[in-house]
Amino acid sequence: MGFFKNSIDLYINSSIHVALAVVSLSTVTMLEYNISPDYDLLLFIFFGTVTGYNFVKYAGIAKLKHLSLTRNLRIIQVFSLFCFLAGAYFFLIQDVKVIAVAIVLGLFTLFYAVPFLGEKRNLRSLSGIKVFVIAISWAGASVLLPIVNSMDVLTADILIEFLQRFLLMVVLMLPFEIRDVKYDAAALSTLPQQMGVEKSKVLGYAVLILILLLELLQGNVVTINFLSLVLILIITGVFLLKSEIEQHPYFSSFWVESVPIFWLVILLLLRNFV
Repeated sequence: MGFFKNSIDLYINSSIHVALAVVSLSTVTMLEYNISPDYDLLLFIFFGTVTGYNFVKYAGIAKLKHLSLTRNLRIIQVFSLFCFLAGAYFFLIQDVKVIAVAIVLGLFTLFYAVPFLGEKRNLRSLSGIKVFVIAISWAGASVLLPIVNSMDVLTADILIEFLQRFLLMVVLMLPFEIRDVKYDAAALSTLPQQMGVEKSKVLGYAVLILILLLELLQGNVVTINFLSLVLILIITGVFLLKSEIEQHPYFSSFWVESVPIFWLVILLLLRNFV
């Protein structure tokens, strides 16, 4: 049992799970827009996500002496280095449009972790902005990268898709922010800190309804895509309902983070069996 738990912890803490979630969302975009899967792009997104997340989480720890790190952290360091090198290779073989968008998203990640505003302040430290920076990064990686890699113009439908993905990520961040109420500094001004847990949930439900309404504004609503979106919004709503300050350790970091993976599985099942 100890080995299994340690393996799950390593899988989550090394950011493999979150990277698979971003790749799943990117694949959902490809399926919805009938884009042939570009595995070089998906691998770039995977390795780039691992590198970015581990940089944000472990940049400070990396300054410690190597021997002082736990075994898992040493494994994560080596794995992160491999992912950085692999990500750099797949970055260099991308189309120039993908490279341009990826650089912008990379700067968001860099400024999220590295102080650049004076007094050791970064984007994460700005009041109330953390969730929106993360949501923009996810929406950019999962919508803009696949789209600019295959299309020459950004249509109104694509901009709506980007907005929907951004809003979905804001809602998916709420269980994490609810969990972290007792840890986050008051200066962060997260939604649960400002509004309270229950009002934050109500806002989340309203945003989920808005996402559904935005889908109806798209020019060509595909039944299977619409049904998969409805199901994933329901699943997200259930997770939000169950979110509490005292959570099981894997509730947010594994189950909530799995929502994009659930979406891909649901969409593939609908496309193959409906």
